Amino acid sequence: MEQATQVFAAISFLVIGLSHLGQPKAWVSFFQALAARGTLGVFAEGFLLLNSGAFIIAFHNVWHGPGLVLTLIGWSQLLKGVARFVAPQIGLRVLQRATPERAWQFQVGGGIALSVSAFLWWLRFGA
Repeated sequence: MEQATQVFAAISFLVIGLSHLGQPKAWVSFFQALAARGTLGVFAEGFLLLNSGAFIIAFHNVWHGPGLVLTLIGWSQLLKGVARFVAPQIGLRVLQRATPERAWQFQVGGGIALSVSAFLWWLRFGA
């Protein structure tokens, strides 16, 4: 199941990374729409983070070697999701920082996501 989780995460990071690079203003709009919904929007993001993090943790519990990277990503997503539910006001401030002037930050995140995806593809098929 570890290998399937690596492929799941590699595909997810690939698609989201490409989207962040090519559609940064759409991501700004998405975050602004979530922020406009207040706590409800923060909770919506929290469900996405919590579920993806829990999935990775449940099926990729690797605490050694290069596979550790994906396990740590899973834990970070899970903890970020928990934070959205227990401290939504902080999550709301994060969402509110998304502005058209800061759209380039999504492109930076997209580059990071693509790098993570490439690493996970290597981990699955090249390591």
